[in-house]
Amino acid sequence: MLSHNRDLAEELVQSTCVRALERSAQFTPGTRIDRWLFSILHSIWISELRARKVRQGQGFVDPDALLASDRHAADDDSRHFQRIMQQVHALPEAQRNALFLVYVEGLTYQEAAETLAVPIGTIMSRLAAARATLARLSATASAPQENHK
Repeated sequence: MLSHNRDLAEELVQSTCVRALERSAQFTPGTRIDRWLFSILHSIWISELRARKVRQGQGFVDPDALLASDRHAADDDSRHFQRIMQQVHALPEAQRNALFLVYVEGLTYQEAAETLAVPIGTIMSRLAAARATLARLSATASAPQENHK
């Protein structure tokens, strides 16, 4: 979800596993291992983004350029899903991460806030902004197109 690219995602997971094994003594027994692993994954991803920007001369990577297009998707459900995912990927990274943690991973607002090391109000704000943006984009996409003469 973060990388929008299967190969990058696999590398990210491998790096996370290696770092988790290297730092296994830092895990607190009795806490949620998925939150600890996502914190590691998120840290590695942020470092990778910073390194990529440096290598690219501070350039911006367009989220659409990272999406793997599904050329074989012929049915409406696949196209609809692609549209939704493009809208989600177009959100600012902070909003995408909050959305992912709460709605995909099922973390509570408090757990997501702790995972991302931000106040709970920030998570709530990011989610509200993401929902508003997605609702606006969805309404725009489903509005009937008028022919102007």
